Amino acid sequence: ANLFVALEPHLGERTVSVTERRANSDFAAQMQALDARYPQAKKIRVVLDNLSTHSPAALYQSLPVEEARHLTRRLEFHYTPKHASWLNMAEIEWSVLERQCLGQRLESLERLTDEVGAWEGERNAKKVKIVWQFGLLQAREKLRRHYPKLETHSP
Repeated sequence: ANLFVALEPHLGERTVSVTERRANSDFAAQMQALDARYPQAKKIRVVLDNLSTHSPAALYQSLPVEEARHLTRRLEFHYTPKHASWLNMAEIEWSVLERQCLGQRLESLERLTDEVGAWEGERNAKKVKIVWQFGLLQAREKLRRHYPKLETHSP
C-alpha cells in the first residue's frame, strides 16, 4: 500500500490518501484532487520529495494532454533537497502518523484506509498545526556544507 500526505501546516488540515501502489497515475490523481480542492487559487505550491513519480512527466503520462497542461500551469512544484528531506513538513506529519496510527498490524487495505481516515479526522478536528521554527539563518548554518561560500572581494 502507499499513502499520500497532503498537509496545510498553518491551517492544521491534512488529507491522507491510501492507494494500492505508488504509480504515476496515483500521483496524477492526487494532483487533480489538489486542483479541485482550491478552485480559486491561481497557483498551488506543492512541496515534494524527489520520488520519480513526483514530476510533471507523471501527469503527461497519466492524463490527457489538456488536463496535464492545466495542472502544470497551476501547480508549482518545489522539491526538498535530497540531503535534507527533514525540511519537508509532510515528513513531520508522516512521522506522527507512523507513531500514532501505523504502529500496528493492519491486515487489509480496507482496514488501513479506515484507521488512517480516523486518525486524519481526529487530527483535523483538533486543527493540529506544525509550528515551523527552522528559519533561514538556521538553514544556512545547518546546510552550509551543501552551498558555495560567498566571497567578498575588496575593490
